[in-house]
Amino acid sequence: MPEKQSDLKKKSVADQPKAESTSKSQTKAKAAEKNEQSANDPANSKVTDESVQTAQELQELQQKYSDLEDKYYRAEAEMANMHKRFKKEQEQLLKYDGQSLARDVLPVLDNLSRALKIEATDDAAVQLKHGIEMVFRDMEKALKDNHITRIEALGKPFDPTFHQAVKTVPVEENQTSETVVEVFQDGYLLKDRVLRPAMVVVAQ
Repeated sequence: MPEKQSDLKKKSVADQPKAESTSKSQTKAKAAEKNEQSANDPANSKVTDESVQTAQELQELQQKYSDLEDKYYRAEAEMANMHKRFKKEQEQLLKYDGQSLARDVLPVLDNLSRALKIEATDDAAVQLKHGIEMVFRDMEKALKDNHITRIEALGKPFDPTFHQAVKTVPVEENQTSETVVEVFQDGYLLKDRVLRPAMVVVAQ
C-alpha cells in the first residue's frame, strides 16, 4: 500500500540528521587526509627546512655582528688610550725640551766655577778672572731663563733625591747631623726634574 505523503515527510526529516552526520564525518576525513598530504608534501618540507636554515643563518649573523661590535669598541678604547699616551709624551718632550743640551753645558759651567776658585795674584789674573766670572754669570742666566736652576745644597738637610753623598765626616761644633757641609759639584734641575744631583759631603 502506498505510503502517505505525511509519512514520507516524516521519514525524510528523520533521515536528515544521519545525512548531516555522515557529511560532517566525510568533511573531517577529507581535512585529515588533506593535512596528512600537506605534511607529506615535499614542497612543504622544503619550506620548513628553509625556515630552519634561515633562522640559523640569522643567529650566526647576529653573533658575527656582536663580535664585530665588541672588536670595534675595543679598538676605539685602544685608540683613545694611544692618543692619551701620545699627548702625554708630547707634553713631556715639550716640558723638558733642551735636556740633552743642558747636560752637555753643565761640564763647561763646572770648569768655569773651578777657574773662579783660583786666587788671582796679579792684575792680569784679576782681569782674566773677572772675564771668566762674567761668562759664568751669563751662562747661569741663560740656563735659568730656560728653567734650569742650581740645586741649593750647602747647609741643607741631606736629601737623596737631590744630593749624592760622596763622603761623610763626623759632626763638628755648630753642625747638624745629616746636613750637607761641603759641595764638590753643583747639581741642577730642569723645572721639576733632576738633571744632575749635587755631589756633597755629609756630616754624620
